[in-house]
Amino acid sequence: MLNSTIMMGFLLTGFSDVWELRVLHAITFFLMYTVTLMGNILIVTVTTLDRSLHTPMYFFLRNLSILDACYISVTVPNSCINSLLDSNTISKAGCVAQVFLVVFFVYVELLFLTIMAHDRHVAVCQPLHYPVIMNPQICIQMTLASILSGLIYASVHTGNTFRLPFCQSNVIHQFFCDIPSLLKLSCSDTFSKEMVTIASGLGIGGGCFIFIIRSYIHIFSTVLKFPSGADRKKAFSTCVPHILVVSVFLSSGFYVYLRPSENSSTIHDMVLSVFYSIIPPLFNPVIYGLRNEQIKYAINKMKRMFIQEMYRKLLRLTLNY
Repeated sequence: MLNSTIMMGFLLTGFSDVWELRVLHAITFFLMYTVTLMGNILIVTVTTLDRSLHTPMYFFLRNLSILDACYISVTVPNSCINSLLDSNTISKAGCVAQVFLVVFFVYVELLFLTIMAHDRHVAVCQPLHYPVIMNPQICIQMTLASILSGLIYASVHTGNTFRLPFCQSNVIHQFFCDIPSLLKLSCSDTFSKEMVTIASGLGIGGGCFIFIIRSYIHIFSTVLKFPSGADRKKAFSTCVPHILVVSVFLSSGFYVYLRPSENSSTIHDMVLSVFYSIIPPLFNPVIYGLRNEQIKYAINKMKRMFIQEMYRKLLRLTLNY
């Protein structure tokens, strides 16, 4: 118990002890982080400035992009810095913050993906009722409800985790602080905590996944009634990648969080955690935004406006001289 009271920080585990591999890891993660950040910021900018994109679908897309940019910023920059400096220490306060933010963003991300599936279901299957069902007030209420419930959910799980005494070790076998890795360090019985984590994860994650699949079954059954052509192809090209990303996101998260803590491999868990902490924020902008014709048109319009404005400024400078 003495060790648990004086433990003021933790040590995160790197992907490798070899300097060249650490540099490779840092560069790879940094490139993925930069691409993710640029893609999500681009979507936020376009959907905010272009008034034609002020619809429920793009409202949720903008929220998802903001969330993804924040989500990936919680773990990846710190991991890159640690790899380059070969300093894997993290304070207890920093670890608490990481656990809270990771749980919060994962929870809200899942709810946003579920809401977006519902939005597509209403748009395809009930187009006449779409303006009523997905009116701006309901969209804002669903967003606020997701955020507030996420704050409560993350607070409860973070509080329950750090209420445990840690006396086994201060080495976290993960590249960021997460609940399964911390439970292994506790010197008390964590069975009840693991059961709560499994039950809440299965209840929320499983419920959202079932709702998403149910929505897409209705969408596919409606789309198949369309004449074969552009509309059917467009619907399938959007829905199938979404289902794949959600499946990877949930399956990797379930495997890491819902597996008994004694049955784990450090590198295996670290690789799997990439699939729910980095892959969804990286691919969501591509699936929902950059493959969307309206988004592409808005981006091209902004590029033309930017070039024209730069040309005018250059012309003014030339005339002044």
